[in-house]
Amino acid sequence: MSRTKRLRQAVAEYLEKNGRSNTVDIFDHLNDRFSWGATMNQVGNILAKDLRFQKVGHVRDFFRGGRYTVCIWDLTSSQSGDSTAQA
Repeated sequence: MSRTKRLRQAVAEYLEKNGRSNTVDIFDHLNDRFSWGATMNQVGNILAKDLRFQKVGHVRDFFRGGRYTVCIWDLTSSQSGDSTAQA
C-alpha cells in the first residue's frame, strides 16, 4: 500500500469533493494532479482493493475514441467521514 498511499488519498479526496465518478474521470484527475501520474491498472487496483471505495454501477459510453464499459465509484457509506480505514 505504501507505494500508492498518495494516490489513494487523492482518490478519496476527489470522490469526497465530486461524489460518484467513473474510472476514466478518476484516472484523468490523478494524471493531472501528479507529475508521475498513474497507470489504468494502478487506478483499477486502488479502487477495487481499498475498502474506502465501492463500485456502485457501470456505464457504457465513448471514452478515448472507443466505446467502453467503465465502473462508477463512490465512497463507502461507513467511510465517508472516517479516513483511518486502509486496505
